[in-house]
Amino acid sequence: MRAARAGDESAFSEIVGRHSPRVFRTASRFLRRREQVEEAAQETFLKAFTELDAFEERGSFEGWLTRIAANTCLNMLRAAGRRPELTLSDLTEDQAAWLEGRTASAAAERHEREERGRVAADLADRVLDTLAPEDRMVLSMIDGEDAPVREVAEATGWTESKVKVRAFRARRRLRKALEKLLG
Repeated sequence: MRAARAGDESAFSEIVGRHSPRVFRTASRFLRRREQVEEAAQETFLKAFTELDAFEERGSFEGWLTRIAANTCLNMLRAAGRRPELTLSDLTEDQAAWLEGRTASAAAERHEREERGRVAADLADRVLDTLAPEDRMVLSMIDGEDAPVREVAEATGWTESKVKVRAFRARRRLRKALEKLLG
């Protein structure tokens, strides 16, 4: 350390050789690309060399060097932007194939879900059409729109009790219609 502070480059080379695994590990925690890790390590050792006189030996040299590496990586990430844009050309062939497979299957699943939803909605409409208009209205408001019984009573001019009874009976008729349909 003293020889490196005095300007002995071979002494500093010894420091680099001894501490580079830790600096590379630290940089690898922040950065993903090998060339970025190498750049951060190089910059870390350059800063350490130029700031050797600032090391006060209160803590370990390794800790001081690790702090420089972490700060260097953070500064590199800040300079690159918080959310760098990722393009398909940045991915390996395997990563691109995996991503395409996942997005294709997700799109297919979403399409199937939407299709099932449309079929279910169509079936519900057809079954609701078998009910009396008042029953359809009550079920649509209470079960379809989550309207409170009080609001349905106000809209229809019925008592809350009548709305509850009408909804109960309409659900029972709806179940019977479904059972008949499923046979």
